[in-house]
Amino acid sequence: MFEIYQKLSVQRGTSNNAHTNLVGWQGQNALAENAITRAQFVQKVAHWKLIFKQITQDKIALYLSDSIEFTAALFAAWHAGKTVYLSADVLENNCRNLAREVAIFIGEFPAPYATALPQPTIESATDNIDNVATNAEFETCLPHLDSHFPALVVYTSGSTGEAQAISKQWSQLATEIETLELLFGEKLGDASIYSTVSHHHIYGLLFKVLWPFASGRAVFAQALNFPEQLQQHLSTHACALIASPAHLKRLPSHLDWSSVASQLCAVFSSGGPLPNDALEHVQALWQQTPLEVYGSSETGGIAWRQRQRSQHAAWTVFPKIKWRMSEENHLLEIQSPHLADDDWYQLADQIETIDAQHFQLLGRQDRIVKIEEKRISLDLMEKALLGNDLVLEVRLMLNTGDTNHTKEATTNNQRQHIYAFIVLSEQGKTYLQSHSKFALNQTLRSVLSPLVEAVALPRRWRYLDALPVNAQGKTTQAQLLALLAGNENSPMESSLQPVTKPRWRLLEQEPERLLFEIIVPQDLLYFKGHFQIAPVLPGVVQVDWAIYFARQYFNLPANFSGLHALKFQQIISPETPVHLELLHQVQKQALQFRYYSDAGPHATGRVLFESNELQ
Repeated sequence: MFEIYQKLSVQRGTSNNAHTNLVGWQGQNALAENAITRAQFVQKVAHWKLIFKQITQDKIALYLSDSIEFTAALFAAWHAGKTVYLSADVLENNCRNLAREVAIFIGEFPAPYATALPQPTIESATDNIDNVATNAEFETCLPHLDSHFPALVVYTSGSTGEAQAISKQWSQLATEIETLELLFGEKLGDASIYSTVSHHHIYGLLFKVLWPFASGRAVFAQALNFPEQLQQHLSTHACALIASPAHLKRLPSHLDWSSVASQLCAVFSSGGPLPNDALEHVQALWQQTPLEVYGSSETGGIAWRQRQRSQHAAWTVFPKIKWRMSEENHLLEIQSPHLADDDWYQLADQIETIDAQHFQLLGRQDRIVKIEEKRISLDLMEKALLGNDLVLEVRLMLNTGDTNHTKEATTNNQRQHIYAFIVLSEQGKTYLQSHSKFALNQTLRSVLSPLVEAVALPRRWRYLDALPVNAQGKTTQAQLLALLAGNENSPMESSLQPVTKPRWRLLEQEPERLLFEIIVPQDLLYFKGHFQIAPVLPGVVQVDWAIYFARQYFNLPANFSGLHALKFQQIISPETPVHLELLHQVQKQALQFRYYSDAGPHATGRVLFESNELQ
């Protein structure tokens, strides 16, 4: 890191620039009191160095959501010669995979994986310290790394069945950093870096952590998850946004983006294709054309594009990368310094050659799909369901609202979903008859929950007497789509169930606390009649959801007893991200809930319970 920092500092002429004294901001806002200077960052690295001195193992797992704290820990680990394993998330299945390789888990891992380490006592980063560090002092916190040093092992979530480990030598990462500065550094200048993506993925790791720190650009440590946060933070000073299509394609038009458009220097998008209408939406709101980056955890960056509405969707290959199209199946093959060796690497993406430096993506060949930029293996999910005694046969299908899934560029801007088609065993049929479809759905969801994040769980479940087959004995996508359209009704299930739950994902989990992001779908059953002009989520539904999500994770008493301190401050509208925080007050047999967003509080209250035990 030391060498690449020196090289980019010389190229940019920033070695003695006062701007580089600022590493970034920790906290809710990019204010002076939240600023982290070089001297404070050096102190953070020193703190983590003392921790890693106590660890004899050469491999550690690291998960810290704050990007500046994560970087300090990462640099300290490299100083100590540690190979750092990065999990895309802290779901049970990925933690189990990590535990096969490492014994030390540093950061925000759930029990029983988190390693308890004694914290060394050193001076606070803000006490008795000169907040201005010389360049030489700052460089002491940057590790000197051999080009073949095994710096990282990145874990993808479900790319080839079980999470796949990808080793990264320092030379691979350093080459990518240099390439990014060569291609985009002049456009960014001294812009500060903000992000909607996690640095635990290779895209966020490079664009939000390694590249900014090597080039001396300030970083806002927290991820911006909501449009209101983007509006607030991107309007204060010159900045660049590291984003994903999932965020860019749902920017609301009703917010005033004029200040953002005047400050935003660049918008990067990666992790999946950016739909054409989302591209035009960003251009209209921010007067910026996103820089789209194509690559993967395995390959690193491969190509980029910045397309206008009338341009073709061709990708420009990164410098130093050789590429070709396989004659047999038109798959992309590359030789790249971002790979561990000089062999040709074949991807699962089909391409069309434009010229010597450009190609067009046509779609994937395998059954790895992307939902909200997360790679999901349909084969792995089907295998898990087949391992359950309730299931005899299963087929999963990605449904986007468009029957053409082969082309990358699409004008459909709806969220993608996985639909499940299940043939039940006799045991499964008995379970369905004695319980309910909802209960069966939840049982099968629980089978998949340790494997994939909530956004990838099937949205609709169809229970069939048999899978449809054609004359060749094959089950085709067209036949499954017909079932979704209701053209073929099974005696097992006459119609799809109405939508009664939000889209959701778990953001934080502690023994007695949960934090979710929820998005209320437009077609929610409870919007009917409530109200015709402007749909409003009923308060009773909000209470019901709080209890429902709490029961998935907490051992709540059986019986509802009452409600206390119930307040509804602002309405919750459809397709608007909202946080739901749940606190389990075990001694009081109570559940405290809070719905809030950047707009402020929406609803709060406390639900009281009592057990079945005789008093």
